[in-house]
Amino acid sequence: MTTQFIAVAEAAAADGRITAEELLSLRREGWGDGIITRAEAEALFAVNTALTEHSPEWCDFFVEAIGEFVLNGTPPRLQCSVEEAAWLIGQIDHDGVVESMAELEAMVRILERAENTPDRLKDYVLGVVEREVLTGTGPTRCGGQLSATHISAAECRIIRRVIFASGGHGPAAVTRHDAEMLFRLKDATLADENAAEWDDLFIDGVANYLKGFTLQNAQVSHDRKLELEAFIADNRASVGRFMGRVAREAPQVMNHFGKVFGKKAPAKPDYEALAAAGEAITDFENEWLGTMIDADGEVDDLESRLIARLASED
Repeated sequence: MTTQFIAVAEAAAADGRITAEELLSLRREGWGDGIITRAEAEALFAVNTALTEHSPEWCDFFVEAIGEFVLNGTPPRLQCSVEEAAWLIGQIDHDGVVESMAELEAMVRILERAENTPDRLKDYVLGVVEREVLTGTGPTRCGGQLSATHISAAECRIIRRVIFASGGHGPAAVTRHDAEMLFRLKDATLADENAAEWDDLFIDGVANYLKGFTLQNAQVSHDRKLELEAFIADNRASVGRFMGRVAREAPQVMNHFGKVFGKKAPAKPDYEALAAAGEAITDFENEWLGTMIDADGEVDDLESRLIARLASED
């Protein structure tokens, strides 16, 4: 933490505005040591809450700095722990609302950049967007025409980014939770004119849940990556000693290597077979789809198009 960084942030918060010079100073102080500390990140949240106007330049810096703290402030890099997710949500949700597009964008960018994030963070972001759609208020509206039953283009873009984010359930993997959210939004907005992107988003998202394919080890957990990094750091000296021993005992070592590498390598996973199995709609998934479609007692146009899409891919 730098004293100057905190001082500049407090001055901007007190004024309710941030000048170009103050923003430049924050950038210099924040990136001067290559680390954004928790105190600095919390100071930025205080500024963001106090600002009467959020310029694009401020939003870019805020999103970049908060993401840097959450994903790289503590090891392992590009991982968001349960504790960090709780801190982030607490900073944003302290008054029960998302104050600005910058806060929402910060969370979405973290989900996109991260190798892994807790489900709580992804579910929170989707909950925010769902409330905005159903109430007609929120930072994605950008001062445009509000409607409690209208899905805007901005909301479509955010939903797509979140449900297909690498830091969610898996890279480009839509969950049942996500798919059910899409159905709720669809049912609530049937009578309104949604953004042109909505139809493809609904069909793509639900079809991905039903026919998507994700490896069990597609993501490394936060705790497991910590273990791996600790193992690598602890064994660097051991590796050096091992290679020195190889140089001294080359004939014997190479003989052993020959025996080991002469064995048949273990069979690699059949990814094509795994992908084919993932594309098959199971009895459980088929029953789930029927329940979702029957929920309102009729088959609407989007549901018909979804069924046609699934049938064409079999």
